[in-house]
Amino acid sequence: MTRRAAVLGLGAAATLALLDEAGAQQSGNGKPGTTPEVKPGVMGPPARPLVASSAKVRLRPAPAPETEIWTFDGTAPGPVLRVKPGETLRLKLENRTASPLSLHWHGLRGQTEMDGVGGFSQAPVAPGASFEYRLTPPDSGTFLYRPLVVGGAAEPADRGLSGLLVVEEADPPRVDLDLPVVVDDWLLGDDQTIRPFDAKGPEAAAAGRLGNWVTVNGMAPPQRIAIAPGARVRLRLANACNARITRLRFDGIKPFVIAVDSQPTDNFEPVRAQLPFAPGTRYDLIFDMPEEVGATAMVTALIGPGLPLVRLVAEGAKKPSTGPMAALKPNPALPAAVRLQDARRSEMVVTGGAKVTADARLDLTGLDMARPWSINGATGSAEAKPLFSVKRGAPVVVAIDNRTAFIQPFHVHGHSFRLLHPLDDGWEPYFLDTVQIPEGRKLHIAFIADNPGRWLISSTVLERFDLGLWTWFEVT
Repeated sequence: MTRRAAVLGLGAAATLALLDEAGAQQSGNGKPGTTPEVKPGVMGPPARPLVASSAKVRLRPAPAPETEIWTFDGTAPGPVLRVKPGETLRLKLENRTASPLSLHWHGLRGQTEMDGVGGFSQAPVAPGASFEYRLTPPDSGTFLYRPLVVGGAAEPADRGLSGLLVVEEADPPRVDLDLPVVVDDWLLGDDQTIRPFDAKGPEAAAAGRLGNWVTVNGMAPPQRIAIAPGARVRLRLANACNARITRLRFDGIKPFVIAVDSQPTDNFEPVRAQLPFAPGTRYDLIFDMPEEVGATAMVTALIGPGLPLVRLVAEGAKKPSTGPMAALKPNPALPAAVRLQDARRSEMVVTGGAKVTADARLDLTGLDMARPWSINGATGSAEAKPLFSVKRGAPVVVAIDNRTAFIQPFHVHGHSFRLLHPLDDGWEPYFLDTVQIPEGRKLHIAFIADNPGRWLISSTVLERFDLGLWTWFEVT
C-alpha cells in the first residue's frame, strides 16, 4: 500500500513496549476452535435468547484444569450472529452473571437506544434481569459485541463475554472458507483461575489489564485449519482483549485487506505484511492458499518472540482457481468527502496516567487512582455538557491530543470517520471507528454527524473506560 499507509502503523513504539511487558506464551496443541453460528432462520419470534452465564472451560491444554469464566450461550467467544442488511435481529440478553451488563455493538451505526452503553444509552441489565435488543444494521461488515457498562465494563469482558456480529454483503466475494477469528487474553493464576480484579490497581493507570494467556476463538493457539491448496480464504479478525495492543504478521501468504472496522476499502496489502491490532479493531482479509501440499499460512501476534494465532495447512486436492480477487463495493451510505472548511471543530486533550521513568518503571507519584485519566480536565459523565452538539448532517473534525505516556485507542460510537493527514489536507482511503493515538501525538478525525442521538467517544482499553476515559457528543 502506498497511500500514506504508514499511518496504520502509528503507535508501533508504544506497542513494542507493551509487548515486552506481556512476555512470551508457549504454543498449545488445541484442536481447531469452532464457534457456533446463529442464522436468521433459527431466530424464532419474538426474540432469540442470548444467555450470559458462568461455565468451566479449558483455556490451557490438558492436563491444565478448567477455568471458570463467563460465556454467551455456553461459549467464549459467544455465537457468531449472522444477518443480512435490512434484516432485524432481535436478541434477548438474559443476565445470569453477578454483574450488571449491557451489550455494545462495536462499529454498528444503529440507533442510539440500542448502542448498549449501560448507564448512558440504556439502564444496565441487572443480574437475573433481561433486555431485548432490536438491531437493523444499515451496513454490512464484521462487528464486535461485548459488555460496556459505565464503571463496570472491564471485569465482564475479561471474564470472557464477547462475540461477533457478521452482517453479510448482498453479493459477498466468493471464498472457500469464511473464518471468524476472535483474539482474547486472560490473566490466570498458577491454578488456572482468573486472577482477582483491582479496578484501581496500578495497571488501570498504565497499560491496562494485560493477560498472560492468549486464546483464539476460545482455544489454545495456534488454531490449525486444514484446507485445500489454492483455496481462497476470508479472515474476519477481531481484538476482544481488554487492553492488549499488538501487531499481526502474515507469513506464507499474500493477504489483501478488504475492510477495516467493518467498512469496505480498496484492496491493499498490509505494509511489511503487518497490521496494528488494538482492542476493538476488526479487519477483513482475503487471500489464496499456496498451491503446494503441506504449505502453511500463518497469522502471528507480535508478542514476545511471536505468538502464532492461526495456522492454515494446505492438504488434499488442489482447488481450481477462483479468479481475480474482487473488492467489496463501497458503502453508499458513507460520504465520499467531508467539507473540512465547514466543519465543527472540537478538541480532546487526554491527560493523566502513570509516568514512565528512564529505566521503564511506572511512576504513580501524585496520581489520584480513582481518577487517573481525564479528557479536557474531566472524567466521563452523562450529566456533563457534551463535547459538541451539532445538527444532523454537519461535518465534524475532532482533534485528539494524547499527552500521556501510553498509546490511546479511542472508539467513536454510531459513526465511521476518516483519519486526516497531518497537514489537514486530506484523509486516509479507508473508514475507521477506532483509532490509535500514539503517546505525545495529536491526530485529527473527520466525519459527517448523520446519526441522531447521544454518542460516546470512549477508550477501548476497558480499565481506562471504567475510570472515566470517555466523553460524549450529541447529534440533533
